[in-house]
Amino acid sequence: MSEAKTIRPLEGYVHVSDADVVSRGTAVETGINGNPNFPSPPIDPAVLKAAIERLSALIAEALDGSKKVIAEKNKQREAVIKMLRLLARYVEVTCKNDMAIFKSSGFEPASTTRTPRQQVSERIRKIDHGANSGQARVLVKAHPRALSYELRYTFLGSGEKPGVWTTQLVTNVKTPITITSLVPGTTYAFQVRAMEKLGYTDWSDSATFMCT
Repeated sequence: MSEAKTIRPLEGYVHVSDADVVSRGTAVETGINGNPNFPSPPIDPAVLKAAIERLSALIAEALDGSKKVIAEKNKQREAVIKMLRLLARYVEVTCKNDMAIFKSSGFEPASTTRTPRQQVSERIRKIDHGANSGQARVLVKAHPRALSYELRYTFLGSGEKPGVWTTQLVTNVKTPITITSLVPGTTYAFQVRAMEKLGYTDWSDSATFMCT
């Protein structure tokens, strides 16, 4: 019998809006508060609620462009995210791997399978999950005249708009290339190009993949 896979919470707070952090936090505060399935949360729901309310107030105050208020808002955002991360680990280990119990916490589950969500390109054969959360393994198709390769990747923001690209030199494509430090719950675009004697080829079409 195969072992049931651990239900992991959808996180990826780094690239979400302030409003999304407030929305997710509110859902968790509502879900955990008084929930008999989670009797001893590491963060008191009342403390989380107060932190979220303070963040909401700072978001409104920051609309005037004050650098001081924006800095305070960003600091408060990080405080709320830290609370949510602690609660996410607690829910993960306390839910008994029961989806109904897990969802009652207010957290949304990350992908429940290890099947890649991707669009392969003409130069990328496959993208799969790594051994640990926040990793992707990219298998590049060999180019007959390649001396080396460059692989680049970026997160996709609102409207599938790419962020800043991170480029990595690749000398061997016989085995998958492991990319680390990705944000779980975030969709990334990957592109590759080959270095020939006369220079680089064009970048391939993007292959997209959601990290877990």
